Amino acid sequence: MKIEAWRVEATAEIPHGIRYTLTLHEPYGKRILGCDNAHSVKPPKKFKYAGRRLTYDHKHRHANDKGVPYEFQDAQQLLIDFFNEVDRVLKEARQK
Repeated sequence: MKIEAWRVEATAEIPHGIRYTLTLHEPYGKRILGCDNAHSVKPPKKFKYAGRRLTYDHKHRHANDKGVPYEFQDAQQLLIDFFNEVDRVLKEARQK
């Protein structure tokens, strides 16, 4: 597991002023879960881009997930949500 966070100047992309990355990796290093705001998440192709704000806060639900929007509330809720997802992923891995 890796957790990093930095206080940054608030911008339109990062209005809460926190740049972060929280990831869970398999034993050989491949990311299998993550939450971050390092890049925007494009809406699905079925939606048009016109007038849409690109979301920077997002989560990767599995190794191949390009990211889905995450509604950032505060740092505490981010940690709660991340650890809930970690528990889910580890539970699923134990069932395999």
